[in-house]
Amino acid sequence: MAEIADSGGGHGKGGKKRAKKQSTRVDMTPMVDLAFLLLTFFVLTSTFSKPKSMELSLPADPPPGSPPPPEVKNGVTFLLTKDDKIFYYAGQFYTADNPKGMPPTQLKETNFSPEGLHKLLMEQNKWAVDEIKGLAEKNKNKLLADTTFKRMAVDATADNRAITVLIKTDDQATYKNAIDMLDELKICNVGKRVLGVEMMATEYALLQEKIK
Repeated sequence: MAEIADSGGGHGKGGKKRAKKQSTRVDMTPMVDLAFLLLTFFVLTSTFSKPKSMELSLPADPPPGSPPPPEVKNGVTFLLTKDDKIFYYAGQFYTADNPKGMPPTQLKETNFSPEGLHKLLMEQNKWAVDEIKGLAEKNKNKLLADTTFKRMAVDATADNRAITVLIKTDDQATYKNAIDMLDELKICNVGKRVLGVEMMATEYALLQEKIK
């Protein structure tokens, strides 16, 4: 609070009365108290930035002498490389001289645009997308509990009819592209995704022919 201090008055020379001198003193104690109250309020009510992370499980290296892994059923393999380029193929990879006499694998190219990777994943994973959409509609109409909906949605992404996506990168791919790919898989309800598998020499050779 402000106070006015009276310094008193008196008579000057010639009997003239001098005006009283007044000075102002501001008490800052209430202002300090208010500042501490506001600081305490904002500290207790503020939400601090939390680090965002994504859970990711990488496959372990197989022990020496292990048999080759089984063929990926209903799978799509994406090869990431420089300049934000994405190449992919569906099913198993076959070389030109494979013993099964299958036609050699051809790489197709896509990109990170809505009409590229997103559209491709939505088409390839149509069964799971439609299944989860139907479950969400039942949950909205109170026909499914929230916990039941979440459990059934996870089961749908793990079903054999849902696609399995393998992500492989060469030495020129960026971490940003790998993260963008994982984000898109999450959006498109792709639950079976594998990252960290080393690119085969035949895949790498075919990829190099495409990016020349």
